[in-house]
Amino acid sequence: MNGKYIESDKTELKVRYSDTIVKEIVAFLNTEGGTIIIGVSDDGEIVGVSRVDETMQKLSDIITGQIEPNPQEIISTQLKFDEGKTLIVIDVPKGNRNIYCIKKYGFSSVGCPVRIGTTCREMTPQQIRARYELNILDHEYMLKVNAKYADISFRTFKVYYSEKGYHLSDSSIETNFNLRTEKGNYNLLAELLSDQNNIPLIFAKFKGRNKASISERSDYGHGCILLAYEKIKNRLTAENICVSDTSVRPRKDSYLFDLDCANEAVINAIVHNDWTVSEPLISFFEDRMEVFSHGGLPSGLSTEQFFGGVSKPRNATLMRIFMNMDITEHTGHGVPTIIERYGKEAFEITDSSIKCTIPFDEAVLSQIRSENVGLNVGLTDTEKKILKLLITEPKDSAASLSEKTGVSKRTAERALKSLREKDYISRSGSKRDGYWIVKK
Repeated sequence: MNGKYIESDKTELKVRYSDTIVKEIVAFLNTEGGTIIIGVSDDGEIVGVSRVDETMQKLSDIITGQIEPNPQEIISTQLKFDEGKTLIVIDVPKGNRNIYCIKKYGFSSVGCPVRIGTTCREMTPQQIRARYELNILDHEYMLKVNAKYADISFRTFKVYYSEKGYHLSDSSIETNFNLRTEKGNYNLLAELLSDQNNIPLIFAKFKGRNKASISERSDYGHGCILLAYEKIKNRLTAENICVSDTSVRPRKDSYLFDLDCANEAVINAIVHNDWTVSEPLISFFEDRMEVFSHGGLPSGLSTEQFFGGVSKPRNATLMRIFMNMDITEHTGHGVPTIIERYGKEAFEITDSSIKCTIPFDEAVLSQIRSENVGLNVGLTDTEKKILKLLITEPKDSAASLSEKTGVSKRTAERALKSLREKDYISRSGSKRDGYWIVKK
């Protein structure tokens, strides 16, 4: 036997590539790590790899597509030359997650091997369950990613919590909501909750049924995600045109879309989005709205479970914050609500994204086209301007609105009063720390 290469609990020798190598990779990830050398027989004889490029491509496909969670950032593959022959060396560290699986088998015994000596053994269901539960607690990547914005403050966040009866100091906020990384830096969640940040939240309107021609692009982000969500919710309410049939009694009101479903789609997109990739996107077209989020289904959640309302939040801390604000519940009713109204076809799910499509009511669209129905009918120009401003800046005072619209403060105050009387807006919170809610 050649003493240069010997199999051990940390070294696996393979004379040639085979698809079963995924099992050894996952086993090393689930144990203490190790090295796989392709081109060496079990007795240590160097035979080399003949089709290097093809083998490297197959390995890349396995590492990026056949293992869950994706370990490509921690596994390295390199070529080594020995005795004039080419070897492929795969360095697999101990995984930074508590459990990995072969994707096609999922988190089952056959899908979750571990390394015992020089062999791979299947985990027991009890071992899988214990590790998986640890993964759920440790899967929030946004808690481990450093914030990119330096000026972190939480004044808006504290206002929201104080209105719910919570009184938080900066130090308690950081501790209670895990806003610092292990090294003490502010993390991505802290940036998402901060008064100012570099994270957009885009609402885009397109003229037709595709993205060929954009008519409006509004950014409601760059601040505390709770306020950003409030702005989006206001915008949805304002966009939901109501057409009334006064020929019947009682009067029948029809809306462009189901506001509850649209709101649930936005909440799900924010709470379950993979913010380490990018932000969600809300798009309005001539015939529908689309809510797009990154990350696909959370690890271990099947499509059937998703449609059935099983809740497995990707961002558990962010979910808890939205629950504390009574914005959402941990009941998973959002997806079934949308499916009941629009069917499973409302969702398009891939490994990296989820898109929810809310179609517009055809009868309302038809009446809008024929009668040129629009928003804000019966309002003065000043009221329309102020209403549009409040959608994006709900904390604006009468003085600020006066300056932005070019009218006197007294005129702005009268417009606000009129909008409240006409039930277009309402007030939440105190005069100093509260904000306006656009209702229609």
